[in-house]
Amino acid sequence: MQSKLVRPRFAYIAPYLKQAKTVAWDYLKDAAEPFRAHGATVNESELRIDYPLGGQVRLYGADNPDALRGIYLDGVVLDEYADMDPRLWAEVVRPALTDRQGWAVFIGTPKGHNAFHEVWERSQSDPDWYSLMLKASESGLISPQELALAKADLSVDQYQQEFECSFDAAIQGAFYVRELARITEEGRIGRIPIEHSLPVYTSWDLGVTDSTAIWFIQMVGKEIRLIDYHEASGTGFDAYAKVLRDKGYLYADHYFPHDVAYKELTTGHSRAETLRGLGIEPLTVPVHNVMDGINATRRLLDRAWIDETRCHRGLEALRQYRREWDDALKDFKQRPLHDWASHGADALRCFAAGHVEPQTARGRERYKGRENEKMSWMAA
Repeated sequence: MQSKLVRPRFAYIAPYLKQAKTVAWDYLKDAAEPFRAHGATVNESELRIDYPLGGQVRLYGADNPDALRGIYLDGVVLDEYADMDPRLWAEVVRPALTDRQGWAVFIGTPKGHNAFHEVWERSQSDPDWYSLMLKASESGLISPQELALAKADLSVDQYQQEFECSFDAAIQGAFYVRELARITEEGRIGRIPIEHSLPVYTSWDLGVTDSTAIWFIQMVGKEIRLIDYHEASGTGFDAYAKVLRDKGYLYADHYFPHDVAYKELTTGHSRAETLRGLGIEPLTVPVHNVMDGINATRRLLDRAWIDETRCHRGLEALRQYRREWDDALKDFKQRPLHDWASHGADALRCFAAGHVEPQTARGRERYKGRENEKMSWMAA
């Protein structure tokens, strides 16, 4: 109501639209109630308040970034930012603020060293940012008696994350927390050299309406080196083929999930055929039980070295990959939560479930007669 801008637009974004409605819609309607007599209107279907002087506040979900594309914003609140795909900010929300020089507020519970942690770290050194951490032990917002009960009911990690704003507490329900903690303790995350004389394997998770993720992997002795990672959305296979060419690696097998062989109704061709036309010979990984694949990934990580810089997003995906929460049973389900982190995690699971080393009987059979083959830039 006080904005001097022409038709100001403000937004509240939660990880899911349903969550935004549950958390904020009643508050927003209550805040608008005093202005109803002056012409403010409530649009229930679009979760939007229109104010009499042209201002507008609307709720969105980060699960549908297309709903935010092409709009402008004068201010935005991103709530539970740790649960959002960070590209929403970089590719959608930040551009929407640019021409109006709008503001942004990031709110959330720490969940490891992810994009929310990066925002927090930036706020500590950038004078243009304001930051506030409300630890329960310091804020006085929760009574000591209630905190004592919470400590008794929660694990140490749960309490530190939820009440003490700890970015270092383990993410609840995360699949690879122990393996990644061990890798970190043993110094296997850092700058990993690329052996240009050795082949590079790729392993993919294919997105249709969401992201496609690719891991680049080298086998050096008994070590599994995760040397590179690429993720993008909204592009065709020709763009990914160019990424592979530009990296200039000597490629071995390219691992793909089983649905790469499915024919598309629009073209009558499978994605495998499209890839072959681009010089990428897909090796299809058979359908497997998801938990078996996760356990195979755990065994892979026990031998893995990870490049911290080139694989930054993929590493964060592994850290954030977690079980889905069952609100009715108040427990974690066995199946993984499908969010932005699942793309990178599923791509590595594809390799873990499909790769067979030559030292095994099955592996020797696969590699039989290939010892003298010359490996091309795209496929062995």
